[in-house]
Amino acid sequence: MKLCLATNNAHKVEELQALLGEKFQLQTLNEIGCFDDIPETANTFDGNSLQKAMYVWERFQIDCIADDSGLEVDTLNGEPGVFSARYAGEHGNHAKNIEKLLENLKGIENRAAQFRSVITLLIDGESHFFEGIIRGKITQERHGEKGFGYDPIFMPEGYDRTFAEMTLEEKNPISHRGLAVAKMIDFLNQA
Repeated sequence: MKLCLATNNAHKVEELQALLGEKFQLQTLNEIGCFDDIPETANTFDGNSLQKAMYVWERFQIDCIADDSGLEVDTLNGEPGVFSARYAGEHGNHAKNIEKLLENLKGIENRAAQFRSVITLLIDGESHFFEGIIRGKITQERHGEKGFGYDPIFMPEGYDRTFAEMTLEEKNPISHRGLAVAKMIDFLNQA
């Protein structure tokens, strides 16, 4: 089954394709001929995820997966949240986002946080939502070279390594996106 993944983020495509396996073939936005910068103007992960999926469906009538995810830090009232990718201003500047977050947490002991992912699966114009959450904490400094985004400073509960120190095979089953995708796969296998 072919599904468009509403992103051109190569890391997301790689993670999701590894989780979905061979039964599903992901296409990026570029591969379906969508070169637009899809708006994300909602104030929730659900809203942004649905907005991206609907954008693809309305223009291309292609079954689609869209996700919106981010980091929510307890002591910062859920920041950076839906602004995770542009927390420091420029969209997708991971180094600056991490730098700003670590600065905002300077001297704060409670570093509890969670990654949250909401996936919208849009098939034949009908939307289905799947959420994944992984609890953990923000480290004092960066550790590891793998992954992307906040992975170098997020250590999931029960582990002594950050996401950036884990292989995809280690990270995927426990990550927020992995948990949401597992729910989506269960749904697709029952359909």
